[in-house]
Amino acid sequence: MNRLGLAGLIVLLLVGAGCMTRRITNLTPRQTTRAADGLYRFEVRWDSNQRAIREDSFKPYVVVEMGFHPMQRTLLTTNRWEALVPLPADRKFVTYHYKFNYQYNSFGKPRPDSRTSPTYQLEVLEP
Repeated sequence: MNRLGLAGLIVLLLVGAGCMTRRITNLTPRQTTRAADGLYRFEVRWDSNQRAIREDSFKPYVVVEMGFHPMQRTLLTTNRWEALVPLPADRKFVTYHYKFNYQYNSFGKPRPDSRTSPTYQLEVLEP
């Protein structure tokens, strides 16, 4: 392949990769008041323009410290997820992130993939 052809191929790959969006947006506030029942709502939004993703294959989790908590799709939405997670009564701060496991259509059969968000911190305030 000549130099111009290789450069064109590289540009095409970079432009194509830049057009594919998979974004995880944290919707959980940074601070919340301590809950009497010890349950805290974690919410996240998933956006993607990748058409090969199998929407019915999503298995999202909120990972609090080292515990994986499955999330459920928020009612009346297609791209928002939530989970109620118990937190210890003596904790003022907890770290967490989101993990989305899913499948995408590929040649032959669906293949597994996953995306993980950055780590966030939740501060629990006394009432």
